[in-house]
Amino acid sequence: MREEVAETSRSGDTVGGVFEVVVHGLPAGIGTYANWDERLDGLLAWSVMSLQAVKAVEIGRGVTAAESFGSQVHDAIHYAPKSGDGPTETDRPTRFRRQQNNAGGIEGGISNGEDVIVRGYLKPISTLRRPLESVSFATREATSASYERSDICVVPAAGVAAEAMVAFTIASQVLEKFGGDSALELKRNYDVYIQQIRNY
Repeated sequence: MREEVAETSRSGDTVGGVFEVVVHGLPAGIGTYANWDERLDGLLAWSVMSLQAVKAVEIGRGVTAAESFGSQVHDAIHYAPKSGDGPTETDRPTRFRRQQNNAGGIEGGISNGEDVIVRGYLKPISTLRRPLESVSFATREATSASYERSDICVVPAAGVAAEAMVAFTIASQVLEKFGGDSALELKRNYDVYIQQIRNY
């Protein structure tokens, strides 16, 4: 990636790219299928798409899923028996699981308990050291665009901003679901919900 950016810099051009934000540990049931404007995937897409230079947002394998068959895309549901409470995959508590996560942790507008995966696709920034053609407002004649900034690639900075936007969106939905007037009350409601899921 560094070599690509360095080569682009030498040529006086700019380059775009893709960042990925992964949310670990989000329980199933965050979001809603009932209202179009409260679906978790829609809210995440909205928040990430609001970042400058982002021209597309993907949840899970959304882009390649469009050109695949359902049998290659949909995540089969399995039931993982409990073998402990440790950190490894085989030691985790019993729960419904998926061997793949093509859906990116969201189905029907609701988190499904797998990692939530959000990608943003960034265009190259438009102010190049090798300027694009433009037109003068004063004379209406052809001219070169002015060079205003030195960025070659904004993917690293955009990835950090996207982490914040995803975190705000997830936090908002967690507060919406679990409520409470204090962090203590919120945690109590969350813990009860998690126990309810485990007992299912």
